Amino acid sequence: MSFFKYKICVRGRERLRCPGRGKLWCLCLIILLVFSPAIKTYGNETKDLLPSLHARAAVLMDGETKRVLYGKNPEEILPMASTTKVMTLLVTLENSSVDDIVTVSSYAASMPDVQLGIREGEKYVLRDLMYSMMLESHNDSAVAIAEHVGGSVENFAAMMNDKARELGCESTYFITANGLDAADDVGVHATTARDLAVIMACAVKNESFLEITGTMSYSFSDCDKKRQFTVNNKNALLTMTDEALSGKTGFTGNAGYCYVCAVVSEGRTFIIALLGCGWPPDKRWKWEDTQELIQYGKENYELKEVSFSADRLLPVTVIDGQQTNAALTVDAPSLKVLAREDETPQVTLKVLSRVQAPVKAGQSAGWLQYKIGTDTFASYPVTFADNVEAVNYRYYLEKVMLQALGF
Repeated sequence: MSFFKYKICVRGRERLRCPGRGKLWCLCLIILLVFSPAIKTYGNETKDLLPSLHARAAVLMDGETKRVLYGKNPEEILPMASTTKVMTLLVTLENSSVDDIVTVSSYAASMPDVQLGIREGEKYVLRDLMYSMMLESHNDSAVAIAEHVGGSVENFAAMMNDKARELGCESTYFITANGLDAADDVGVHATTARDLAVIMACAVKNESFLEITGTMSYSFSDCDKKRQFTVNNKNALLTMTDEALSGKTGFTGNAGYCYVCAVVSEGRTFIIALLGCGWPPDKRWKWEDTQELIQYGKENYELKEVSFSADRLLPVTVIDGQQTNAALTVDAPSLKVLAREDETPQVTLKVLSRVQAPVKAGQSAGWLQYKIGTDTFASYPVTFADNVEAVNYRYYLEKVMLQALGF
């Protein structure tokens, strides 16, 4: 195989020297470091100041590449409360028409606060219930939506889990559509900060999702025009900064305060996910953590471009082929990635150096990867551009005849 090299920066190691009288102090310091509680963080270690957060788990993510820029316990599995509704809305938008008519069941009407107060037998336009669910986090609206789209909450949760697997969120498990604490024989209703950020990064690509979650106030009625409602957006970040794109709050007794959002600043899309960000009366902590992560991202990360042209690919030697070489191709778009000043996006190419005939156009020949350090943020298959047939009796016969004729 042939490779493009990439650089990896590794921090140097220094020996800790202890003068004679300081040995006891050094021993105490080492014991403290070894046995202190471990909190995993990932971020810009070349800077003196990393974010100081209240949340038990948090992630700052590049919304375009889904690369984690900073993480505090990013893989810890925790309850997610009503941030669940990000996936509920995404699955609904992908599997139904917003103009559908939803009939409220007794189960949906029985949901606890926060609720819209819909009643069994009432009919609503699906679009209106979506606004209710996302702006004011109404649990009854979420269940009515789930039952309409999936036939039951259980079936809808299966659709949510299928979507999570599609997005690579292997540590996420959905049981409810509204995010209320729940458990079953498989596990508990939970996610990780990384997975939650990935889900939001996918959701903000949907224009209808952005339209709903970016609306400040929305009014509607039931289909019989007997009841009127107005819902107001509880995502306070929309009023804190013009850079806020979307977001969803959440709270349960097990989850604490949770939050996930998307922010766009000078062409840079940041996704922030917070889990376990305090309990009453610490409602403000999620906003403090969000602001700190936004500031950290804006100060430390800039857009850098990485690209690769297919004409840079060298042909592969073909063994026992009617042609000696086979051309390669790759569809690798130019990308802009968030990187620190000391980081440079790299291209890594891993392809076959030779191949046995026959070769088929589109056949796999390797991979091209875009990386920063050891983080791969995009991969593209490298394939053979043309067919190359294997040599056979007819090929040799034609070759001998052409040589005899002087060609």
